[in-house]
Amino acid sequence: MSSRTFASDNNSGAHPAVLAAIAAANAGHVHAYGYDPWTDEAVATLRGHVGDDARVYFVFNGTGANVTALSSVVRPGQAVLCPATAHVNTDECGAPEYFLGAKVMGLPTRDGKLTVESMEPSVRLLTGVEHHAQPRVASISQVAETGVVYSPDEVRALADYCHGNGMLLHMDGARVANAAASLALPIRAFTTDAGVDMLSFGGTKNGMLFGEAVCFLTPGLGEGFKYVRKVGSQLASKMRFVSSQFTALYAGDLWLELADHANAMASRLEIGARAAGVGFAYPVAANELFPVLPTAAVPLLQAVADFYEWDVRADGTTVARWVCSWDTTEDDVDRLCEALHPLLG
Repeated sequence: MSSRTFASDNNSGAHPAVLAAIAAANAGHVHAYGYDPWTDEAVATLRGHVGDDARVYFVFNGTGANVTALSSVVRPGQAVLCPATAHVNTDECGAPEYFLGAKVMGLPTRDGKLTVESMEPSVRLLTGVEHHAQPRVASISQVAETGVVYSPDEVRALADYCHGNGMLLHMDGARVANAAASLALPIRAFTTDAGVDMLSFGGTKNGMLFGEAVCFLTPGLGEGFKYVRKVGSQLASKMRFVSSQFTALYAGDLWLELADHANAMASRLEIGARAAGVGFAYPVAANELFPVLPTAAVPLLQAVADFYEWDVRADGTTVARWVCSWDTTEDDVDRLCEALHPLLG
């Protein structure tokens, strides 16, 4: 498949600057497993975004980041509270439960965002009762799986509630760059400064070839994480090829330019789709859109541009998911919008 699609921002290639960084790192011999100058530079780069005291560890992928971060603080008999739609609950094939030996509890939400109100019954009814897994961590995604974005105040409310109840707050930041672009804020404004304890720091969806990072933002956390990473099969021997990508992307403004572009293409797609009569299941805040389409029209549109079905409804409509990437073009967007008119008009 050579054409660009709207199925996932994982479908896009790597940005040329990232490939150039990997090529530049492919010089001579250095020590393995992260004891190299490229990894030192990348750690310093990410600390520039989340704070000088952060512990930063690079891993292969998003599931690995989430699982190892959570397993470093969760014991058997404890629980991770998250939205029912969360990636750790629906799209990681049970890996969190497998590695944690603990329960992931997906809670119902209105729009995919966890709130204090949605957590409170579980925390109040389960805490201290030995028959039930004890809430230990709340995990949220930024951007959420429904495409919406948490404000710093919303994150702070969750963090304060968690800390007041002996819990930690983890953020799955696979699309953290898109969230920052949407909010027009630095990354630390809705992570470190808002009370997040652990961050899975994304890179793959925003122009990297592969790789994510686990950042422990609260002092005292992350001690011994290097052993957890190794046990979780997430320690790269040739670490420089992961870490050099983060420096290429995050040392300057490239990460923000790419995220801004993806978000702008999503906005353009929303405007064009609404002009064709399409409604949306959730507000469009970043680079994901959830259009409500006639079910019969879905395969015809997928012949124009590949995308996923999210929810097939009994009323003859389907909630689809369109995702714009760093390399989505205006022509890509306009081609899909033009296909909507004859099918929906």
